[in-house]
Amino acid sequence: MSNMISGAEAMLRALLTEGVDTVFAYPGGSIIKVFDALYDHQNDLKQILVRHEQGAAHAAQGYARVSGRTGVAIVTSGPGATNTITGISDAMLDNTPLVVIAGQVSTDVLGTDAFQEIDLVGVTQPITKWSYQIRRAEDIAWAVARAFYIAGTGRPGPVVLDFSKTAQVAQIDFKPAKIDYERSYIPSPDPIESQINDAVALINSAKKPLVLVGHGVELGNAQDELREFIEKGNLPAARTLLGLAALPSDHPLNMGMLGMHGNLAPNVKTNECDVLIAVGMRFDDRVTGTLNTYAKQAKIIHLDIDKSEFGKNVKPDVTVLGDCRQTLKLITERIVKADHKEWIESFKPLDKEEYDKVIDKAIHPKDGPLKMGEVVTEVSNQSPADSVLVTDVGLNQMFASRYFKYRSPRSIVTSGGLGTMGFCMPAAIGASFGAPERMILAFFGDGGFQMNIQELGTIMENQAPVKMIVMNNTYLGNVRQWQQMMFKSRYSCTHMMNPDYSKIAAAYNIPYRLITDRKELKDAVADMLKAKGPFLLETAVLEEENVMPMIKPGSSVDEMIFEIN
Repeated sequence: MSNMISGAEAMLRALLTEGVDTVFAYPGGSIIKVFDALYDHQNDLKQILVRHEQGAAHAAQGYARVSGRTGVAIVTSGPGATNTITGISDAMLDNTPLVVIAGQVSTDVLGTDAFQEIDLVGVTQPITKWSYQIRRAEDIAWAVARAFYIAGTGRPGPVVLDFSKTAQVAQIDFKPAKIDYERSYIPSPDPIESQINDAVALINSAKKPLVLVGHGVELGNAQDELREFIEKGNLPAARTLLGLAALPSDHPLNMGMLGMHGNLAPNVKTNECDVLIAVGMRFDDRVTGTLNTYAKQAKIIHLDIDKSEFGKNVKPDVTVLGDCRQTLKLITERIVKADHKEWIESFKPLDKEEYDKVIDKAIHPKDGPLKMGEVVTEVSNQSPADSVLVTDVGLNQMFASRYFKYRSPRSIVTSGGLGTMGFCMPAAIGASFGAPERMILAFFGDGGFQMNIQELGTIMENQAPVKMIVMNNTYLGNVRQWQQMMFKSRYSCTHMMNPDYSKIAAAYNIPYRLITDRKELKDAVADMLKAKGPFLLETAVLEEENVMPMIKPGSSVDEMIFEIN
């Protein structure tokens, strides 16, 4: 029986075959045939019209990060496609499964500099797992199946499908495709017995072990395996920025956050431990500080699904290749129950030092303007246990990640590797569709809030229940802090004149409240959380507040400072 349909319809049926339920989209001439086909799929595909193609990519990222599924963005050719580049790059660095479908001119004018033609495959090959141009309708089913297989397996990442008008309009007898194997692509290598045994031997001999928990634990859904591992070995653990939700904040073996603005104890102890066990993390420079002095005293075990990470930044003594959900389980079965009580106790004086010098003042200020730490703490304290923290980039990101309490898996969505300002609003929208049953809490600085402010239109149209907290210090705060620290407070292009956010909220019909006094904070947060739909809470915070402690650029992880001299 013939099933002749257009290539545009075939694309949508291929997406449905992959289980796609939501697409973030912006139409245009070279993709208009697909949008015409979308008109007939309003019941089986949620179609979220964003206000900018960058927003489509970030929204698809937010959807993917909270759901564990592959996010989908559909845009047109030329500027529509190039506007997604930031989101694609962000997804590549943060290992987010993403499929971007972009329109392309007809095959007969390819290479002629036709209107809105761009070599998208050439542009995106360095920042994707796979980038492919669909020129024939017969290739649609295969290309989509391969795209989702590559994007969502192994170390996840973005895939781009450059979809020519020729393939969109052609008629084909569509047959769905399924791909679960690609020659030379091994997404999840089988564990190697000798590597497991070598790791076990080192862990069993350790007197001062420390586990570094990365994003790979969440990507591999290995949160339970991680807890069983550290609990059996009584192993203290610290988390990277993207690994923060892999272990609950209140777990007794959770020693805090690693890195430039992480916690004092795990950073100092990195250079005191005798065995360092890195799980699904890439030894980013913001985690290691200067490599010249990083963990030189320790034997290093590195667990990762991607062998290209081994030795890229830090040379391991033992590598364990494979899915950490499998490798952690195998290691846990073989390690001995241990008691590292004295070692674990040694973290506490450092925790107290940080609390006394930084945390207490950040979350319990006695007077003066509101501080970011107390705003984040109040929101976290009142929010449901499975709430999702979404952040922009800058001081708001560091304060939010430090002071939010993580109680559920996949509860942080932030731009780690690329550090994309403007990420938060569209990512929060995507998260609200990826996890509609969870509270979505979006923290911004006044700078990042304005970078994709047009997505308030997407929130308005969909009544996306995003709780937006703008911590307004009238500065590009992170850069200002660096200017204060390294450039004698020469604040060049970091002070901001801001709009009246109450009028902006009113224009988008979004409930709004401004607080300038901490006496109002508790009630204002309660009002925001009770609101059924979106809400914009603006908090006027201390203008020249700095996030501390800090590892200065070029310093060792154990050389954290508490104030800027």
